[in-house]
Amino acid sequence: MSDRTTLEIIAPTVEEALSQGLSQLGLTADAVSVEVLDSGSKGLFGLGGRQVRVRLTVNPLPGEEIPVPKPVVQTPTKPAPAKRAESAPKAKEKEREAKPRSEKKPAQEKPVVEKKIESGDHDPILDTAEAVVSKLINHLGMKAQVSAHFDDSATDDRRTILVDVRGDNLSALIGRQAETLTAFQYVASLIVGKETQQWVQLTVDVEGYRSRREKQVRQLALKMVEQVIKTGRKATLEPMTASERRIIHIELRGHPAVTTESTGEEPHRKVVILPKE
Repeated sequence: MSDRTTLEIIAPTVEEALSQGLSQLGLTADAVSVEVLDSGSKGLFGLGGRQVRVRLTVNPLPGEEIPVPKPVVQTPTKPAPAKRAESAPKAKEKEREAKPRSEKKPAQEKPVVEKKIESGDHDPILDTAEAVVSKLINHLGMKAQVSAHFDDSATDDRRTILVDVRGDNLSALIGRQAETLTAFQYVASLIVGKETQQWVQLTVDVEGYRSRREKQVRQLALKMVEQVIKTGRKATLEPMTASERRIIHIELRGHPAVTTESTGEEPHRKVVILPKE
């Protein structure tokens, strides 16, 4: 046959595409050549994935020759005649060139002074954070309004960027116990840090979820403090993320009657509130 039969199949995996193609052609695997046109993508966090695309080409029958293009032989070109050497420089120029030139001392580099960002100034890293989070959300097939600002309430020297995400039907971005949101925040922090070439502490909040959760955690901590003071016994809270445990430690830091510590291994690490002796 002069034209070789081809068939393109789209399926979740290469194996499924090959199985479907062989079934439609009525052939076995040794009778076709397989070319993966698109290896597909799982998307972010299981969302926005793309299926694979495979092309199956029927192999030629025994005795059938496939035309092979003749090799192209390039005729060597003659090298261009070399230019005649220029006349030697004059004696004065030779003497001038022979004299050693005085080397200039390298200029001393000025120390790099890191510019401090005042509260009223706008830092370009905020624009980068907004752009990265917006792009990731669009990749997930969602629409939202994104705004970023520095956390002025931070109690330490670390610069924390708060990214607020607002929109409709964003519950899938939060996930069970904020597991999806935590993973999304981690990926966004890595990308922003790579693009800005600096360490970034990024907190992503979707529809005020983290603000509501922080309020709940603080109320729980104060309630458990009352129990510890009343009974004189320690109280162990439910397993929490590192950020939630940090909220409790900061909330009860310096409390006159109780102290806190974390115990256990991730992801089951807990906060323990103990009475002071």
